[in-house]
Amino acid sequence: MSGLLRICTAGSVDDGKSTLIGRLLYDSRSVYEDQVSSVEKASKNRTAGPIDFSLFTDGLKAEREQGITIDVAYRYFATARRKFILADTPGHEQYTRNMATGASTADVAILLVDARNGVRAQTRRHARIAQLLGITEFALAVNKMDLVDFDRQVFDDIVDDFEEILPNARVHPIPMSALNGDNVITKSDRTPWFNEASLLEYLETVKVDHQIVAKPFRLPVQLVARPDQEFRGYAGQILAGSIRVGAPIAAWPSGRTANVKRIVTWDGDIQMAHAPMSVTLVLDDEIDISRGDTITGTDGHEGRGVNHFDPHVGRRFEADVVWMDERPLDPARLYILKHTTRTVTVEANRPLALNQIETVTLATSRPLVFDRYRDIRATGSFILIDPTTNFTAGAGMIIDAIRDDHASQYRPNAAERLVKIARSAPSHE
Repeated sequence: MSGLLRICTAGSVDDGKSTLIGRLLYDSRSVYEDQVSSVEKASKNRTAGPIDFSLFTDGLKAEREQGITIDVAYRYFATARRKFILADTPGHEQYTRNMATGASTADVAILLVDARNGVRAQTRRHARIAQLLGITEFALAVNKMDLVDFDRQVFDDIVDDFEEILPNARVHPIPMSALNGDNVITKSDRTPWFNEASLLEYLETVKVDHQIVAKPFRLPVQLVARPDQEFRGYAGQILAGSIRVGAPIAAWPSGRTANVKRIVTWDGDIQMAHAPMSVTLVLDDEIDISRGDTITGTDGHEGRGVNHFDPHVGRRFEADVVWMDERPLDPARLYILKHTTRTVTVEANRPLALNQIETVTLATSRPLVFDRYRDIRATGSFILIDPTTNFTAGAGMIIDAIRDDHASQYRPNAAERLVKIARSAPSHE
């Protein structure tokens, strides 16, 4: 198994997430000798034994003093079979927003449960957030099994609970002791009744969908490059799909079409580009495209086939929103919504409190070009910003567009209508 796997931890506070990740890094020989030495010194006079594995990820002074994770700690490690980027996210309810940040780019979530306490409210919340963010692969780590004498019935009861919490997900349950290393790297002799893969074996072999190249082409325009009168290009990062010279494209929200004349990169022109490359497209027709517009493939593009679908263009949609601000979401206020390269004002139809996760109907001041989050993550997600504090107040995943007589069709404003009339007028020489 090759490729990169992005992992995040999830679960309630004190369930042992940082200890598990530290043990995983230590036993897989993914930490340097000076790091080990530093952690050994910092572990003195603690109750975690000769080495406190949580200190490999709990790097903030406040985290070490309190024994909890506050910020998201990212660690890179590799084995002979795979490379990993691991996000150790906090379990405390106060830092749920940090957990959502770590899970937003993950392929697999490691859900930890303390075998003594069972499934707690924060564990359920983390599981729901991870699933909302598109994660379908879960390693259910039932930790601290040594404190319940590796009782199989305790393990089975927790696994049964998660069948109800994550009914449509693929869950790989593992009984373990992160402190002692049972079933972390290799299978433990203390669980003879467990015949499945250990945590590392699971992470090395789990299959995830990285096929963003196979999805429909999406390039939100970051910059209109016009260094001189001879060149006009539309620069941005390809979020999904691929494009080649000569392919037809459409520019949204206007819907006007053209063909790709050149694909320009820092290293020169290329014939084909794909996600996640950053490129500049030069078209064979100077159609009106601005920052915040989105370029997509159209009929005739090699990526159409069964995977092709046009984006939604509209001002109203439903989304699952994770509220991250101590100041509640107020439906009477305007917020700023940032989606790909477009920033607009937005209204919500219901209030939300800190750490609340609910389905919200949003109405933007100008049309967005978007996909459902389940189809394309990058064009189906957004953030909400409080305009008075500039604080990132919420994160959202678009469920679907809301179609009605007022919002289903994009209607250009007066200035756009004047430009269209001027361009269509016959020229007199």
